[in-house]
Amino acid sequence: MVEEEIVVVTDANVMINFIHIGRLELLARLPGLRFVVPEHVVAEITDAAQAAELRAAVARGDFDEVCMTNAAEITRFAALTETLGRGESACLALAEARGWAVASDERRAFHRTAVERIGEDRLLSTPALILRAIRAGLATVAEADDWKALLEQRRFRMKFASFGDLL
Repeated sequence: MVEEEIVVVTDANVMINFIHIGRLELLARLPGLRFVVPEHVVAEITDAAQAAELRAAVARGDFDEVCMTNAAEITRFAALTETLGRGESACLALAEARGWAVASDERRAFHRTAVERIGEDRLLSTPALILRAIRAGLATVAEADDWKALLEQRRFRMKFASFGDLL
């Protein structure tokens, strides 16, 4: 039986976290997932080096850049931008309209809105994606814990001591 591929629309914070750990390509290697990035998220990544890395990943085919193409998506996006940022709004509008999952580390308003609109089971975070990489044999717990330390130096906190605790 063939596992159905889940499309994951990816917010800037997750992209940037994987750029920080030097493993953006890891997302494209996760089994059963295909990552897309909205044009609004691409525009949010303004650091020149990070933007270049994202453009290279799109050029390699690691991610597909997507645009909102119909009135329903654009209407959802416009409504969401009243309370959320443009990148987060684009991710959520696309996920809701197309039945996709969302990868985002945003909390508070975004998280509440996403749970209401698409459900908790369609939300992924940086730690959840790293955990999937470990389970798929693409990373070790030691590597993941090193990445956790790097991200914490950049003020991205995770509420556990080691990825080993989550297995």
